[in-house]
Amino acid sequence: MHDIKWSKAEKKTARKAFDLAYNRECADLIKKIQSKAEKLSAPEDIWNLNDFMAKEIRNIGKTYDYRYSVLLWVFARLIKDRWLSIDELEGLSEDKLSRINNLLDL
Repeated sequence: MHDIKWSKAEKKTARKAFDLAYNRECADLIKKIQSKAEKLSAPEDIWNLNDFMAKEIRNIGKTYDYRYSVLLWVFARLIKDRWLSIDELEGLSEDKLSRINNLLDL
């Protein structure tokens, strides 16, 4: 998808949607961490929490890639994972929205 051109307005829309999904997922992770932290009662619980956090942070790091060459894939994944809706990408060209919808069908 290196051939895709992004207008200035599309870049603004993309950044807003990307940040929205990122903030939603991080807020959800914070809640999960807080819930697990409240239940700490033994030393091994600390290490389990650490392992959980490391795994989740790795997953978030792999998902949120803002290179324009992969951004449509990122948006498709975020929609599949329900961190974003296709409606929140309003402002992207019909071609980009169509490509995202095609990726959702894979």
